[in-house]
Amino acid sequence: MSTNSYFSSDNRRGILLFVLTSIMWSSSGVLIKLISWNPVSIAGARSIIAAVVIAPFIDFKKFEFTIFNILSGFSFTATVILFVSATKTTTAANAIILQYTAPIYTALFSWPLLRERVRPYDIIFTVTATTGITLFFMDITSKGQIIGNVMALFSGLSFAWFYILMRKQRESSPINSAFIGNILTFLISLPFIILHPLKETTGFIFLLILGVFQMGIPMLFYSIGIKHVTALNAILISTLEPILNPIWVFLFVHEKPGYWSFIGGTLVIASIVLRQIVSIKKGQA
Repeated sequence: MSTNSYFSSDNRRGILLFVLTSIMWSSSGVLIKLISWNPVSIAGARSIIAAVVIAPFIDFKKFEFTIFNILSGFSFTATVILFVSATKTTTAANAIILQYTAPIYTALFSWPLLRERVRPYDIIFTVTATTGITLFFMDITSKGQIIGNVMALFSGLSFAWFYILMRKQRESSPINSAFIGNILTFLISLPFIILHPLKETTGFIFLLILGVFQMGIPMLFYSIGIKHVTALNAILISTLEPILNPIWVFLFVHEKPGYWSFIGGTLVIASIVLRQIVSIKKGQA
């Protein structure tokens, strides 16, 4: 990319949209913590609100159901339900950073599923990130935290599958698969919502913010911004989410990660970001 194009108005607009997306995504932890409802219901209610927000921007005349966008929809559903459940069970910092391990699994699965070669530095950074992951379990103080950390790890795994399945449909719009995933999430959560309805007015307000401003609008910003930012900028700006998420939770809920979780999270984020930077610099991203 030339210097002129790098500083073009489209590029600046893309960077701004990506920054806003990451900041808005980072509010998930504190909003989920503030809603006194079961996590499956929260995930489903958030998704149906987000689906309503993005529906007007989808071209339903060209909308097609394929095996890949259905599978990616299920991967999306697993990701959001596991993530919300993990956020409710363990610390928000653990939940978001362990979900952020998705690029590690994507790199490892690239060869058998996408025929994209795994390079030596992939192995090095994967080992480093895995070391960071093990440190999260050194701060465990309850059985619930163990379960929460495991759910967060699986949310990262399912998110990796979402990435991979999206690469299988390179010509498709990510909004379409996200829309399917949001509808599936709502349908799966519907029995939980009906059997245990939310009764707190503040809970409804936080849910509305969660669906509109934490998921719906950021999805639209992401789909526009990703077309105008470099891969390197996309990776670096995206790290705002796992960094800001626990900060908001600490400020508004007074929850803070443990000492070992902080060190482990730093290792995980650094490993993933450095891996992406090396890959991009080598022209192999």
